[in-house]
Parts: sequence; C-alpha cells; structure tokens
Amino acid sequence: MDIAVDKVTEIILRLRAIDVKEGETDPDSGSNPIDDGSTDVLVSGTDDATEDEVRSMIAGLNDDERASLLALLYIGRGDMEPEEWGEAVRFAREREAAGEGAARELLGSPDAGDLLDEGLDALGITPDLPQA
Repeated sequence: MDIAVDKVTEIILRLRAIDVKEGETDPDSGSNPIDDGSTDVLVSGTDDATEDEVRSMIAGLNDDERASLLALLYIGRGDMEPEEWGEAVRFAREREAAGEGAARELLGSPDAGDLLDEGLDALGITPDLPQA
C-alpha cells in the first residue's frame, strides 16, 4: 500500500464527519448555538469546511497515494477482493487518468469512511479509529 495508514485514518475521520451531517432544514432559524443546544453543528451549511478539508487532503496526495486510497474503497465496497490489490490499484489509476477524481468518487460514495475502514480491515490493517 502506497499511502500511510495515518493519512487514511485522517481521511476516514473527516469523511465520517461529513456522513453524519444532514442538509439544512431550518435556514432562517436565527438561533444561536446556546439556544439550540448546538444541534446546528450536525447540519451542513455554506460555512462548513469539512468537505473542503477532505478535498484539500486528497489533492495533497501524490498519484500513488490517491490510487491506493481508491483501491481501499473498491475493496471495502466489495468491488474487488484483497487478493486483487494490484488490479484495484491499476483500476484506480485508470479512473484517475479518465478524470474521475478521487475526491469526487470518495465524497460521492455513501459511507466512504466506513468503506475505507473495511478496506483496511480486509487487508489485515487495523488503524486506531473510534468506532462509528
């Protein structure tokens, strides 16, 4: 695997933070965090930087790291088996070359953080992650 486990772990945590958020349901609430018990922290808004952080983290990876990250997603999702790691990486490189973008694919996959975690687990790698 051509990406450090701690990088994958950080991306997993950020993706999980995005997964727990919901769309804006009361855009004109006018409330503040003290009055509403800070529940707005679980609502996506225009000032939410989490998705931008994920995009920035992925953009900062080199080609090999992005391919490994996507290969983990494919294995975690069950598209490929751990024994097919080399093929998963090659497929990820092809997707990247075709302009598919790792950030777009990860952010567009429901539960991507959990799928990356499952990919690591399938490869026998157990990062120190809080349970989802």
